[in-house]
Amino acid sequence: PASRRRFAAIHAEAPEFVEMSVEQEILVTGIKVVDLLAPYAKGGKIGLFGGAGVGKTVLIMELINNVAKAHGGQTRAGGRWRRGGTVPTPGSRPQVALVYGQMNEPPGARARVALTGLTVAEYFRDQEGQ
Repeated sequence: PASRRRFAAIHAEAPEFVEMSVEQEILVTGIKVVDLLAPYAKGGKIGLFGGAGVGKTVLIMELINNVAKAHGGQTRAGGRWRRGGTVPTPGSRPQVALVYGQMNEPPGARARVALTGLTVAEYFRDQEGQ
């Protein structure tokens, strides 16, 4: 387990409006078909839907690889617990922080997993400068 240096609430106050950027930028993923046909907004949310066996996990792995290298990180929510074995194992990629939740938990508990991921990403952005 990681040592605790600091605690941060997952239900924190939003930044002041004047502190937020109003510019819209495209997130360059390094995946040509995504960047051309369905570009992602930097700082936005995306959804990835598809049937079984169409490559959702492969695409997510490539996004983790490319985005973490170029921009410092991402937060991902959803999927299934059994997919946890297909994402990087802890320690195999030092630039990736993993936060897991189980699908058999109540909806409120599952929502807190996404908020925890965002809190971790904000910590690395604001405190660590990454």
